[in-house]
Amino acid sequence: MVDRQLVLNKLESILRCIHRIETKRPDTLDQLAQDLDVQDIIIVNIERAVQLSVDICIHWITAQDYPAPKTMGDAFAESARIGIIPLELANKLSKSVGFRNIAVHQYEKIDWSIVYVIIWNKIDDFRQFCGYISEALDTFKSS
Repeated sequence: MVDRQLVLNKLESILRCIHRIETKRPDTLDQLAQDLDVQDIIIVNIERAVQLSVDICIHWITAQDYPAPKTMGDAFAESARIGIIPLELANKLSKSVGFRNIAVHQYEKIDWSIVYVIIWNKIDDFRQFCGYISEALDTFKSS
């Protein structure tokens, strides 16, 4: 059974991450590239938003007795397959896992121009995710 309160708490945390990013994101790429404190705040909150989103997907999938996804990206794909989020959004969020892995594991140097695009053009993907999960919770509750 999906733990509604657990999911709601994680949704609230994602929205806090989004808010933190939106209030700290600089107006220009140059400002982002120069401000180490803002870089840290933004990267940590992107990492958290990705992780929390994956956690919600995995919880929902396994609570419905589906097998646990093998990868973080698969969590989004499986969530789309079972109808929790649209496939297009799942594909976008799967890409965020790759970025998260670079940031967390420092596989390569972070490209701040990519981060700039994320914080201005892609962060709303997480807000959309929260909306779909909220809708799914409402549907799940009433069924």
